[in-house]
Amino acid sequence: MTWSDPEKLKRVKDFGISGIAFCVARESGSGKLFFGNSDFKVYEVDALAEKPEPAAFEAEGHQSYVTGIVQNQTQLVSGSYDGNLIWWDSESKKPTRTVKAHERWIRNVTASPDGSIVASVADDMVGKLWDAKSGETMHTLKDHKEETPDHYPSMLYAGAFSPDGKWLATADKVGHIAVWEVASGKKAAELESPGMYTWDPRARRHSIGGIRSVAFSHDSKLLAAGGIGKIGNIDHLGGPSRVEIFDWQKGESLHVIEDNELKGLVEQIEFDPSGNWLLAAGGDHGGFVSFYSVETGKLIKQDKAPMHVHQLAMNDDSTGFFAVGHGKIAHYEFKSDHPPGPAEPPLPEDAA
Repeated sequence: MTWSDPEKLKRVKDFGISGIAFCVARESGSGKLFFGNSDFKVYEVDALAEKPEPAAFEAEGHQSYVTGIVQNQTQLVSGSYDGNLIWWDSESKKPTRTVKAHERWIRNVTASPDGSIVASVADDMVGKLWDAKSGETMHTLKDHKEETPDHYPSMLYAGAFSPDGKWLATADKVGHIAVWEVASGKKAAELESPGMYTWDPRARRHSIGGIRSVAFSHDSKLLAAGGIGKIGNIDHLGGPSRVEIFDWQKGESLHVIEDNELKGLVEQIEFDPSGNWLLAAGGDHGGFVSFYSVETGKLIKQDKAPMHVHQLAMNDDSTGFFAVGHGKIAHYEFKSDHPPGPAEPPLPEDAA
């Protein structure tokens, strides 16, 4: 059972920041957030303070947009368009390790559920698994093509671990998804969602779209991909937000969800721990937070966010979340008449 009822979602507050926050990590048990910014810096802020005041890490770090960040105990790992991964001590706010991880822009950094492994994906079309403690490369994942079908450079936007830690999904601009076995680094499955990709052969000779987010359900059986549908005006993200849900082990597409009410890119997806709904967040010039039924694909609840949302950080008990994006951070809660109960443990595999 879940106490996170989308119908009771409320935006508690939002506050301004300078620039664009592309990524966020939350310290467990608190409202302390760490976010990567378009000014090349990492910031810390207590989002629950009466007047939140973001403070930048002053030590020299990245040389371009900070597009991924994860936390593990007292350390942070951030990734950037400069191709570097930087390990930070979150107390001293100083870097402890810098690794030249990719030859092109890093688009996403994510961590395994236990925090022991970090994954990065970048526009060199390579995914990498890293030992979070030593910083050593564990596996290099090569499957995504460097060029689109129209012979332009592709991008590798998204990566996500399964909640059981056994799988990693990576997804690119043309809608290709690969699922990898984390232990071996071997490809376990592949899926296609070409409806996420638009090519304009006349007015712009330019492509746009791509899968911008992936997420596994909490039983690790379903995989959702988020992006944007076919775009009429590629200069203005003029296309429906789009989510496709797969039974990835069977290679079956279960639902294709396109939403023309609040358009734009789906930058992040989160599944409800009880399996009832999924949350899709993103935007175009504005932003949205939308909830859909996992069973039917139907819209449950939608909120017009105060900014284009780039990433979310959920509460420990999934009773709320923090959203970061263009010039703002927003705090949402699922307001309920009942206190949250203890989380139900997952069923053993042989009882599922």
